[in-house]
Amino acid sequence: MKKYLVGSAFAAAALFAVPNVSDAASIDGHGSLNSGDVNSSVNALQEELKAQGYFNGSTGSTFGPRTLSAVKAYQLDKGISSPSGSFYGVVGPQTLRSLDGAASSSNTSSNTTTASSSSSSETKVAGASTTQSSSGVVSAARQQMGTPYVWGGTSPSGFDCSGFLQYSFKQAGKDIPRTVSQMYSASTKVSNPSVGDIVFFDTRGGPSHAGIYIGNNQFIHSGSSTGVAIADMDSSYWAPRFIGAGRM
Repeated sequence: MKKYLVGSAFAAAALFAVPNVSDAASIDGHGSLNSGDVNSSVNALQEELKAQGYFNGSTGSTFGPRTLSAVKAYQLDKGISSPSGSFYGVVGPQTLRSLDGAASSSNTSSNTTTASSSSSSETKVAGASTTQSSSGVVSAARQQMGTPYVWGGTSPSGFDCSGFLQYSFKQAGKDIPRTVSQMYSASTKVSNPSVGDIVFFDTRGGPSHAGIYIGNNQFIHSGSSTGVAIADMDSSYWAPRFIGAGRM
């Protein structure tokens, strides 16, 4: 009888044990995440996306438009999904594994002491900052999807093409020139654009239009007929007008 009571006591203790806080706040604690979800995993998702430069502003527990834009940008950059994918914007198994892996890698790095020289550390930090800045530019740009084209516009109420680029880079902490021709002159030319680089086009003589490369041969820009939208570089209109890419 005593043996039974002791076993029951342990069972009761296990039943009413307080769950581990870190487990409750894990990204995959609630399974797949979708737009409209409200839980602690959404907060963990936003924190990880913010750490990687995809999410801007304060975090919370609601999977809203900003979270959706950040998730899509992450999936596109990592090659997990694209606008044509059935689960674009849904944080499913593959996205969860990618995010959890990044979070684990980050935690391991932060808790491991190395004997690297200061110059080596500075190089790593510089590389990480560049990557985060590029991702931040794309994330900021995506959050303006649908904003109308306004000649001379430099704010979310309306952008022209160069005003849109200047605004997006500013949100990621980098100041760039105001006009497309000035950006072209100031940029370091690259043969193959990476995410966050500027792609330039000749639409009326010289560099006269530009967008931000987002991967998969696509760029985001403020077009006079589309407003802020994503376009394909290999389209019949843009392909013959492409004149090069530059890094700021």
